[in-house]
Amino acid sequence: MATGVHARVLIVARDDALAGPLAEGLDRLGWRTVTARGPYAAIAALGDLAVEAAIIDLKSSGHEALTLARRLRAACAPRRLPVIAIGDPDPELDAYGFDLTLAPPVHPAQLVLRLETLVRMAVAEEEFELRLETFAERGRRLDMPEPDGSPFHVLAIGEPAPQFLALSNALTRSGAEVVGAFTAYTAFDYLHERPFDAVVLWAGDNSQEALSIAAGMRRNTRLYHTPALLYMRQESYVTMSEAYHRGISDVASPETPEVETAKRVIELARCHRRQTSIRRALERARSSGLMDAATGLFTRDLFASHLGRLAQASRKRNRPLSVCVLKVAERPEVTLARKSGWLDRAIPQIGSMISRLVRVEDTAARLGPEVFALALPATPQASARAAGERIAAVIGCTAFENGDGKPPFVVEFDIGVAEVGSAEGVGKALEQAAARAAQQHAS
Repeated sequence: MATGVHARVLIVARDDALAGPLAEGLDRLGWRTVTARGPYAAIAALGDLAVEAAIIDLKSSGHEALTLARRLRAACAPRRLPVIAIGDPDPELDAYGFDLTLAPPVHPAQLVLRLETLVRMAVAEEEFELRLETFAERGRRLDMPEPDGSPFHVLAIGEPAPQFLALSNALTRSGAEVVGAFTAYTAFDYLHERPFDAVVLWAGDNSQEALSIAAGMRRNTRLYHTPALLYMRQESYVTMSEAYHRGISDVASPETPEVETAKRVIELARCHRRQTSIRRALERARSSGLMDAATGLFTRDLFASHLGRLAQASRKRNRPLSVCVLKVAERPEVTLARKSGWLDRAIPQIGSMISRLVRVEDTAARLGPEVFALALPATPQASARAAGERIAAVIGCTAFENGDGKPPFVVEFDIGVAEVGSAEGVGKALEQAAARAAQQHAS
């Protein structure tokens, strides 16, 4: 790895048989890697670099690899470090603290999907810990995520081919509750009726239909994070890269024993359920009684208190932290809507939209009548601006009622962003973001 390049992923492997192609592929996809040949080199790398996740090649790293996950996490504390094991799925590996086990061969695009999910989950868990402190300071208690011990719910989509039925039976023997859907229409009916921990797509003779279902899931905000395994024959013309870029989480073949594929599906389901429990725990903060009554967002004082805690934590965890200010832009139609009172009526809807457009680990607040702010942990300034612009674009496509037979109006935002450099610089960063939003209006 070139000097000065920020490494996001640590790969622990004694040889390059698996690590070499994986590192090359991850680097190409924007996840810069650094490779360590043993545990001591790995721990040293974590001390020097702000690594976001670790990958351990179990086959090449020997027995000591099994205890390495906890050692790596301890070296990163208090920053949470997701650790992925690459090896044969085995329920006993859960006891060693791995977040996910993937069976080789592993495609880089497949791994990027899992890395994005696990890193976000780690940041969300850190955020939940901080919100516990912020809310406790004001006499409110947030409930810890409750483990769900019920069977995993798996939706199997496709024609009832013998191989597909064999996989469904293997999943049932593994303790999963399997629901079958023969068509895409039936599948989406099921997906909208109840939550599933994982989806299995049988490609059969029509792999494009399976890929279309996966793409449809990724376009739906509620289904976006649900993992999907594509079960396709080895001779299929669909490449692994195409499948992963179309939203598939994992790819398996009927040539692989059904028991092994079932283990991979259960692994995906387990990870998804953990992520869902954290998201729900964070969303419960909205019913705490401390939020802005009109919008359901953090109040200005609650946001200030939490932002200070976020800044301290970001320094300890060696993660970036950015703030984004969204101010309703002055436009002729907005001025008229303000005078008639219709803008005030639209603000609660705008605040509700913002709360649903931010990531679950982000904190959205209402600072003033027409001013909103976002605190984005583990996010550099450029990414924070992209997040603010995405939210503004969605709201800018919404027409709000204007009353008295007048045409509806739309709301645009002046956006200002700043990265928080230190715990002492929180107020300054927020002022910079607000000033940059004002400058955008002036220009």
